[in-house]
Amino acid sequence: MAAERYPLAELKDLPEDIRTAILAVQEKAGFVPNVFLGLARRPAEWRAFFAYHDALMLKEEGSLTKGDREMIVTTTSAANKCLYCVVAHGALLRIYEKKPLVADQVAVNYRKADITPRQRAMLDFAMKVCERSHEIDESDFPPLHAHGFDDEDIWDIAAITAFFGLSNRLASFSGMQPNSEFFLMGRVPREKK
Repeated sequence: MAAERYPLAELKDLPEDIRTAILAVQEKAGFVPNVFLGLARRPAEWRAFFAYHDALMLKEEGSLTKGDREMIVTTTSAANKCLYCVVAHGALLRIYEKKPLVADQVAVNYRKADITPRQRAMLDFAMKVCERSHEIDESDFPPLHAHGFDDEDIWDIAAITAFFGLSNRLASFSGMQPNSEFFLMGRVPREKK
């Protein structure tokens, strides 16, 4: 199994900056998502990966919500058949959208999901970038503009799709498994501490 070929890094063996960042994630989430330890075996790549991840997923500018961003990731990760990203980002999608069924719906068939026409247009474009980016032309932009996306938002949709294409492939080839905690997130009420 690929997961045995690339074991998760041990926190104690990591450079201080990466260990500190991972411990902050653990403090917030209550666990360490496997992607953090899976990629930490290569510190320079970990830093580059999470710098670009954060630039795309945590930015404040633009009209994409956190839910929109996670919906793009979940939908395109399903098309790329990435178990880790569908489960992990599906959990975040359920939380941000406050809809326990939406992640399963968009992962299976976003065209039949309980989403807005705006989100449907966004996902139509994301899926074209995911599967047929070489076919993108000027006719792909007006439907997005009609739903209030500007050209920078459209760049964000494409960049998130492309970045997670990389992430999907790294997670899949390495056999990275989603943490068990992700499966119930956003489906059942969180336990009070």
